[in-house]
Amino acid sequence: MDSQRLILFFVFSFSLFMLVDAWHRDQQPAQSRPPVTGTAQKDAGLPAPSEKLAPPPPVPAAGPQAPAGGGLSSGSVVTVDTDLFRAEISTTGGDLRTLELKQHRDTEDKQRNFLLFEQRPDHVYIAQSGLIGGDLPTHRTQYSTQSTQYKLADGSDSVEVRLEAPPVNGVKVTKVYRFNRGTYVIDVSFEIANGGSAPVQAYGYFQFLRDDKPPVGDSAMLPTFTGVGVYTEKDKFHKVTFADIEKGKASYPKTSEDGWVAMLQHYFLGAWLPKNGTPREFYIRRVDNLNAAGVIVPAPAVQPGATGTVSVPLYAGPQEQDKLAKLAPGLDLSVDYGWLTIIAVPLFWLLSWFYHWVGNWGVAIIILTVIIKLLFYPLSEASYRSMAKMRVLAPKLQRLKEQYGDDRQRMQQAMMELYKTEKINPLGGCLPIVVQIPVFIALYWVLLASVELRHAPFMLWINDLSRPDPWFILPVLMGATMIIQTRLNPEPPDPVQAKVMKIMPIAFSVFFFFFPAGLVLYWLVNNVLSILQQWNINRVLEKANLAPPRKPKPSKPS
Repeated sequence: MDSQRLILFFVFSFSLFMLVDAWHRDQQPAQSRPPVTGTAQKDAGLPAPSEKLAPPPPVPAAGPQAPAGGGLSSGSVVTVDTDLFRAEISTTGGDLRTLELKQHRDTEDKQRNFLLFEQRPDHVYIAQSGLIGGDLPTHRTQYSTQSTQYKLADGSDSVEVRLEAPPVNGVKVTKVYRFNRGTYVIDVSFEIANGGSAPVQAYGYFQFLRDDKPPVGDSAMLPTFTGVGVYTEKDKFHKVTFADIEKGKASYPKTSEDGWVAMLQHYFLGAWLPKNGTPREFYIRRVDNLNAAGVIVPAPAVQPGATGTVSVPLYAGPQEQDKLAKLAPGLDLSVDYGWLTIIAVPLFWLLSWFYHWVGNWGVAIIILTVIIKLLFYPLSEASYRSMAKMRVLAPKLQRLKEQYGDDRQRMQQAMMELYKTEKINPLGGCLPIVVQIPVFIALYWVLLASVELRHAPFMLWINDLSRPDPWFILPVLMGATMIIQTRLNPEPPDPVQAKVMKIMPIAFSVFFFFFPAGLVLYWLVNNVLSILQQWNINRVLEKANLAPPRKPKPSKPS
C-alpha cells in the first residue's frame, strides 16, 4: 500500500467511524418490555401504579384541544425579573411560557437574550404543572395573583410568585414559583390547604410541552439531538426522539424511586428533578401535534384542617457539565458525546483546565491539540516513517509498474519482494492512524456539544468558536495545509488516483466551510503539526541515506 492509498484509507476509516458514530447517536437502547402510552398499565409487565403511586386518574391532556402555538388559552401575564432570568407566567394554568436567559445571547442576533421557553404561532416550548385528583387545579385552571410584576431585589436571595386557584369544597391550592439568585433551578410547588371535611390525596404532574421544531441554528451538516431524556439509576440514560413519540414507539423507564425527565436540545435543557427516594412515574406522549414529557409524584395525604406540599425543582438553563453533575445524578449525561463519552469527558476536562489557565477557548484548543499530538507522537512517527519510506521507494515502484505492465499478479509479487528486501511494512502506517480516529471524533463532539464554547471569541475576526468562520479564512488555510501534506508524498502512478489526491483538499475545505470555527481551528493546528512532523521524518531518513542516490552529473570533457 503506497502513501496515497494510506491517505485514502485514512479518509475512508474516518468516514466509517463518523457513520458509526451517527448511527449510535440515533439508536436507542432496546428495552425488554414493550412501550406503554400514558401512565403505566398492569398489562405492561411493570409494577402496578398502586404499588408505587396508587392508581391516579389518567394524566391530563397536554393542552387544550387546539392547534399548536396560538391554541394555548391565554391569560394575564406575570413577569419575573432576576439576575439570570426574565420570565413570563400565564395565569392560565400557571404555565411558564417565556424564559429568557440573560447570560446567554440569541443564536442569530447577539443583541438579544436567548429564549429557552417561548410560545409563538410557529413554536411552542413551555413548562406546565398541575394536580391530579378530584377538582384540584390543573394547567387549565385560571389562577389569580396579587401582582403582575416581580423582581429580585438587591440583597435578596430569592423572589417568590404565588398563584392562587379558586377554592373548591373548602380546599385551597396555591402554586408557588421561587426564583433563587445565582442558579438556574426554579422551585415549583403546590401548597394544599384542606379546609374541607375529608382527606385530600393528590398527585402532582410536572411536564414540558414542545413541538418538533429544532432549535434555531441547528444544521443538517452538524445535526444535534433534540428530544426527551429520561434517567434512572437502574436503567440509566434514555433518549426519546420526537419521531418515536409520534409513532408510539417511545421506550423509557416508567416508574422509579429516583431519576429525572428532561427536554434536550443543543447547548440547553429543561429538566424536572424530583427528590430521590420518592416514588415517581414518567410519561411521554403525543397530544395535538405537540410532545408532552413529564413526571407524576404523589403529594402527602392532607387531613382536614392541615396543609400539605408537593414540590419538584425545575432546571432550565445551559448544559454546564460541572454544575449539572452536582444537581442530580446523571444530569451531566444530557451533554451527549455519543458512544465515545468515555474519551470525550476527560478531553473536555483537560480543555476546561487549559481555558482556566489561559482565559481563551481558542488558545485552549491549540494547547489541547499540541498535547494530543505529543501523546500520539510515537504512533504518528511510525506512520509517517512508513509513509516516508514508501515515498523513497516510489521511483522503484514506478519502474516495476513499467516493467510488468498489465500483469498485476507478477507486479504484486515483485512489490512484496521489494518491501521484504527494504524491510518495509506497507501497512505500517495504517494502525497508528486507526487508533487515533476515536480520539479525533471524541474531540470533534466535545467542540461541537460544549455550551462553554458557544459565542466564545478567539481573536481577530473569530468572535464565536461555535459558528462557522464568517470570512472562511480558517477553512482555506486548512485546505492549503492539506495540499502541502499531499505534496510531501510522491504523486501516485495511477492518473485517476493522482487526480483524487489533488481534489480531496479542496473538497474537504468546502465541507469545513460549514463547520464551527473551533473544529476547523483544531484541524488546522493538527495539520500544521503533522506537516512539521512528516517533513522532519523525511529529512532524517534522507540524511540516513535511505533516499535513492542522485544521478551523477556528466563529467566535462577534458
